[in-house]
Amino acid sequence: MIEFRIDRRSGVATYVQIVQQTKQALRLGLLSEGDRLPTAREVVEATAINPNTVLKAYRELEREGLVEGKRGQGTFVRKSLANSQTTSDSPLRLELSAWMDRAIEAGLGADDVDALLNDVRNAKFPHTDSPGQG
Repeated sequence: MIEFRIDRRSGVATYVQIVQQTKQALRLGLLSEGDRLPTAREVVEATAINPNTVLKAYRELEREGLVEGKRGQGTFVRKSLANSQTTSDSPLRLELSAWMDRAIEAGLGADDVDALLNDVRNAKFPHTDSPGQG
């Protein structure tokens, strides 16, 4: 089951963080069709956020057709966003992991890596509607 990590200093709305983290888990194959998301109560207990925030995020995911609420049962994944190139054993992921090892050996920190990746990503996907986004 997914565990949400809320960064209160990020400037990103809490419900948006939940939506983004759920989509990332769907893309990486960490969540699959039929999996149940944590209940609003479980998320509130783990993160100390308002239950309405969780419900707002889940409604957004439902509006996008990614999850489905079943009264009295919970919220379940309807659609996966994973593909063979985003799974944990994909060749691209393994290459990226090796690249990350080289970046660390070269003395780059997380912020340096983020800046470099964002710069290259933005050069390759100059529009906000880049493949795999949304």
